[in-house]
Amino acid sequence: MAALTLTLLLPGKSVPVQNWTFETESLVRVGRAADNDVVLYSAVVSRHHLELRKNTQGWEAVNIGANGTYMDGEAISQIPVKDGMIVRLASSGPKIQINLETDTGFARKKLAKLRDDAPDTAGTPQEAMKDTVIN
Repeated sequence: MAALTLTLLLPGKSVPVQNWTFETESLVRVGRAADNDVVLYSAVVSRHHLELRKNTQGWEAVNIGANGTYMDGEAISQIPVKDGMIVRLASSGPKIQINLETDTGFARKKLAKLRDDAPDTAGTPQEAMKDTVIN
């Protein structure tokens, strides 16, 4: 299954403010109410505003909010999710970028992060191997 990452973008600048990653969920809910997976405190965001649903073809974005969900200035009701797409909750509300990560791509990113976080004790691969004894 592909991981889904939602990124809240700073208004007017499209700078990332906060990220949420969902690896195993098949339904992700966005809204103002505390029972959503992503809670956004904005007067124009409905209590339950947007649902992202995993189906056999991939993910789809479904507007369930009273103030609408928009993409490129056009109101949407239900659309397939494409990697990197940006939706806006209400015509003047917060923008969210949606990124899809395949299983292999997600695993590669996690592995790279583990490598970056690991202490550098061995130096080069050759230095790491010089103390290895093979019987």
